[in-house]
Amino acid sequence: MFDWENMRYFLAVGRIGTLSGAARALEVDHATVSRRVSVLEEHLNIRLVERLPRACPLTAAGQRVFDLAQAMDESAYAIERFVVASNSPLKGNVTLSAPPVLVANFLARQLADFKLAHPRVHLSISAQSRQVSLGRREADVVLRLVRPQEETSVVRKLGRLSFDLYASNNYRMLHDASAWEFIVYDSDSSDVAQQKWLMDIVKDRTIACEIGDINGHLAAAQAGAGVACLPCFLADQDPTLRRVPHEASPFSRDIWLAIHRDLRRSPQIRAVMDFLLKVVGEEFGIASGT
Repeated sequence: MFDWENMRYFLAVGRIGTLSGAARALEVDHATVSRRVSVLEEHLNIRLVERLPRACPLTAAGQRVFDLAQAMDESAYAIERFVVASNSPLKGNVTLSAPPVLVANFLARQLADFKLAHPRVHLSISAQSRQVSLGRREADVVLRLVRPQEETSVVRKLGRLSFDLYASNNYRMLHDASAWEFIVYDSDSSDVAQQKWLMDIVKDRTIACEIGDINGHLAAAQAGAGVACLPCFLADQDPTLRRVPHEASPFSRDIWLAIHRDLRRSPQIRAVMDFLLKVVGEEFGIASGT
């Protein structure tokens, strides 16, 4: 029998289409993915992927193996979900995936209250911007700023994260909007919604620096590096920052919660969901459920 761990690496390549993309998803290096797939090919004595410069499409045989293995993979995770949902006591492990800005600046402050209310539920929070699969149990519960699209998910809108422009009180160009310099995302984040909103404001003005995460934008703005687009809940509580005027329309992003439908009656999953409904609703305003 082949090593299922090697098959898991092959499945990642099949889903994503590149070795580098699979490596990022699995949080390993490119060479490890390539080696694992090669070992599987040697064991099965068949070529599974075409190694092209920019992509790794599946061979005809690889596509067939992928279809069969994916069905096995989904069945294995279905068994795990069944076991989790069948556990009646309010205890167990729950993994929550959420955007880094919410983990570091909001959810981390709520953990003591959750632990006090549910001492036998171990909540593990992972700060991730990328979409994760509930079906493959990459997380049990997710919070996202883009509506999750997995067909097997139960999705609900919890609130709205508002953004605005901020600069340090000591920013040297604070009162001359034509001379503002802007703190923006790097090229890997060009499709981030707040980046698009910000660049419409920037137009032909100067970009001070490019930083890949919001906490970096906050630190740069605090240091007087330029004007940044920041979450209002985070920047409004900082006395060293102030909102700066602009003519653009207000901007916000919806906060979505999702779980796999097989887990919606699990006591520990319900406990995490109810907790998030409460704390996110109180901070960001509960929107209508969907």
